[in-house]
Amino acid sequence: MNRLKLKAVLGSHPHVQAVKSGALCSDLFDLDFIEYTPTNTAFKRMVREQAFDVCEMAIVTYLMAKAHGKPLVMLPATMMGRFQHSYALYNPAHGTLVPSDLEGKRVGVRSFTTTTGAWIRGILANDCGVDLDKIKWVTFEDPHVAEYVDSTEHAPQDKKILQMLLDGELDAVLGETSDNPRLKPLFPDPAAEAAKWYARRGVVPVNHLVVVTEQLAKSRPDVVAGVYDLLRRNKEQAGPVATPDLVPFGIEANRKPLELIIDYAFQQALIPRRYAVEELFDETTRGLN
Repeated sequence: MNRLKLKAVLGSHPHVQAVKSGALCSDLFDLDFIEYTPTNTAFKRMVREQAFDVCEMAIVTYLMAKAHGKPLVMLPATMMGRFQHSYALYNPAHGTLVPSDLEGKRVGVRSFTTTTGAWIRGILANDCGVDLDKIKWVTFEDPHVAEYVDSTEHAPQDKKILQMLLDGELDAVLGETSDNPRLKPLFPDPAAEAAKWYARRGVVPVNHLVVVTEQLAKSRPDVVAGVYDLLRRNKEQAGPVATPDLVPFGIEANRKPLELIIDYAFQQALIPRRYAVEELFDETTRGLN
């Protein structure tokens, strides 16, 4: 068969460096990498145009894309996972704030559909008892999935999320970090909170996995399996796996985080129903481990 040239977008993660440099390659295809910084700026083009053959993608973006029939297929290859508790900030100049104080407050998030936002809102609702409907959400970007109807308040175009927090126009923000000494984490000790959450849930919050176009998946399942194999080999070569593993590979290793983020996305009306984990994959990718 002809050797394919695939357009690809992956972030500069340590566990994909050998693939991105060409040190690890395939006999079936070449990966032509296109750089997007930050990587999430490629997601809209992949969802709306299928602009690449292989693309890193936030899991909530993929769930919403699936709900709207976008021709994409996911690989069980995590590119980025992280505990989320440190990605929520407030301004103590306006008084001390803890998660349970957020009802009735104005909270900024880059887009209501970001994966980090969905994870933190899920934690707020399910672990802190916060009624998300009683928060005034302020957003700054359109969703990647155009069909999603966003009912949040949109910040004026010239406004920046952290500056609005510093200026007192927002009470808290999700999905952001800052070394500004005027800002503090909403969770008083984020590392301790994350450790407690992990002990209770046993879940690593995965943010980004990898998708391919449905056209590639149907026409060349061997190539799709080959892409996954390259990524898996690179991870194995990248050194000892952390505990817990923040970039799990394979459906079983990703099952618990996928089940939980599906739950959170459904609770937050980002998707119309709870998908079974197997539904996120096709005949080829369902067998990858």
